[in-house]
Amino acid sequence: MTSLVKTVLYTSESGLALFKREPIELPLGKPQAMLSELIASSGHQLRWSPVGFRSEFHCTEHPQWVFILQGQMEIGLRGGVSEVFGPGEHFYSNDTVPLGQSFDANVHGHWSRQVGPDPLVTLFVKD
Repeated sequence: MTSLVKTVLYTSESGLALFKREPIELPLGKPQAMLSELIASSGHQLRWSPVGFRSEFHCTEHPQWVFILQGQMEIGLRGGVSEVFGPGEHFYSNDTVPLGQSFDANVHGHWSRQVGPDPLVTLFVKD
């Protein structure tokens, strides 16, 4: 069976944001156009970020898919780990504050920034 790769930004048991990879199976369709099962969503938002944009450490409020439409987006984690996503790439952002805890900027979350010469345009698809 054919699959795609889902990059997931998530909160570990220790409260740190980490990346992991999971397969998305494509059991539907035809060999020329394989499809995943339908994935529910509650809506979407578009965001435009200027050249030079960079956020502080933060957590994702609600799990969401992030699709890069234009420019490049870097996601940075504690300890210097980061990944850059370009046009046509995506990841699933699910690094929420652990249940029963308050956000601690020294432990939780990730930062994001625009990379390169072009403004960043992203599509957020909410769970």
